[in-house]
Amino acid sequence: MSTGNFAKYLSDSHHSNSQHAKNLLQSKIYEVIASNDGITAREIANQLNLDRKSINQQLYNNPFVRDLCYHDDAFQWHCLIQQRIPHVGLFEYAGWYGSVEEFMRLEEAAWLEELKAGCVRIGRNLNDTRGLIHSFCDTRETMRQLFDDLYAYGVTCADWELVFELRIKTGKWIRIYADVVLIAPRCAFSLEFKMKDEAPQSEVDQAAKYIPYLQVVLGSRLPILPALVLTRACDQFEMLSAHNGLQVALASGDALFNVINEPLQFLR
Repeated sequence: MSTGNFAKYLSDSHHSNSQHAKNLLQSKIYEVIASNDGITAREIANQLNLDRKSINQQLYNNPFVRDLCYHDDAFQWHCLIQQRIPHVGLFEYAGWYGSVEEFMRLEEAAWLEELKAGCVRIGRNLNDTRGLIHSFCDTRETMRQLFDDLYAYGVTCADWELVFELRIKTGKWIRIYADVVLIAPRCAFSLEFKMKDEAPQSEVDQAAKYIPYLQVVLGSRLPILPALVLTRACDQFEMLSAHNGLQVALASGDALFNVINEPLQFLR
């Protein structure tokens, strides 16, 4: 390596480390706000052992804070999506949001009407030229089979949070799309559904694309596993690598239970 290239390598490495440190600080600040019912910059600084000036600079330049937080007249900061169970505020960005128990009680027609109304509310395009409504119902059936399997194995999941068609895109900076998000007590799952029996690398990458942003929104205490679900495949489950370095579970619809079992280890 030439002297010039080595200097560039050191400069790039320094920039990468500096950016990582900045991203980590931004995530911590957002997490403190999202974990409280109103908190001042001084209180945030005290919690993170930083000076108030640094915190104020970050508050007004942090993309997550700018898009998903606000301060009141007393300059207490609040988050639009809380990082507590249940995640108050998540409904506002969901086509359908509720518990597993609520989902399982709904007949298809009632659930679909609620989902469509929610999609209109969040600005989700309902153009059905590519069979969108059919894909919604296909996803629903796959998720119902998953919960039937979990119940059969004695897994208590009735109060887990369930989101269909998550769309966080109302602000300027943050974009998060997910077909289904399932939130268990110890981890969460972001599920991308395809009515296919195989998938190219680009769709594996798509399943992992928004995970770093969703991880900030839900918080570091709730690890998120991305998965690509092929509802036309059978008896398939494997872990693949996305181009952003994340591990993505690839599963057929009938093997979705394995995705849930991977981090939670119901079956040993």
